[in-house]
Amino acid sequence: MSVDLATVKRVARLARIAVSEEEAERMTGELNGILGFVEQLSEVDVTGIEPMTSVTPMAMKKRHDVVTDGDKADAIVANAPQTDRNFFMVPKVVE
Repeated sequence: MSVDLATVKRVARLARIAVSEEEAERMTGELNGILGFVEQLSEVDVTGIEPMTSVTPMAMKKRHDVVTDGDKADAIVANAPQTDRNFFMVPKVVE
């Protein structure tokens, strides 16, 4: 895949970036170089290679996925003016 001058100008317009004619020509060469490198990377055989989370080897910190009620119901309703079995009591509003 290669990028031509018209594509560079179109992408610059979509990104709302003002690009002069000589900048667009320079970017054409730079973008083609980047795309060439990406194509080169696709040739590498990565079968059996696990994805990395960092450039240095490290174990991911994981927590146990446990559902709890938090054991904080009493603390949550402690400042409420009225409660009933750890539920807030509010006046009934009917219009």
